[in-house]
Amino acid sequence: RGPEDGLLALCAELGIGFVPFSPLGYGFLTGAIDMVTSFAPGDFRAGTTRMDAENRQANLALVDLARTCADRKNATPGQIALAWLLAQGPSIVPIPGTTQMPHMLENAGASAVRFTPDELATLNREVAAIDVQGARMPPAVAAWSDVEAPEKP
Repeated sequence: RGPEDGLLALCAELGIGFVPFSPLGYGFLTGAIDMVTSFAPGDFRAGTTRMDAENRQANLALVDLARTCADRKNATPGQIALAWLLAQGPSIVPIPGTTQMPHMLENAGASAVRFTPDELATLNREVAAIDVQGARMPPAVAAWSDVEAPEKP
């Protein structure tokens, strides 16, 4: 949620699009990962502290919220997550990665999910009330994605 602290407003002001990194939380927001999920050797998600057992338990509140909303909207939790991002403004363009055609088609279905202003306000409040635990990405990804740009000479 860090980009909400000024970056999104700056992007909108400058007419620059914003592409959220891993908009489905490495599959977590689709509901495919739960407390019994184990990761295969080499799966980078095992090194993501958001996926640690104690953090995962707390973070499932976000998935539960997405499921509840999905039930009301006749959608999937992943579609709700993507539709929520799309509803934040026209300069926000989530691009979920997938290697599977069924997942791509499901993700594309997020464009048909609509929120009323009241629904969006309620969902924004509910999302903000969840205290997500753990780092958003594994250390290896953070090392190359969160590096500050070098100063200009």
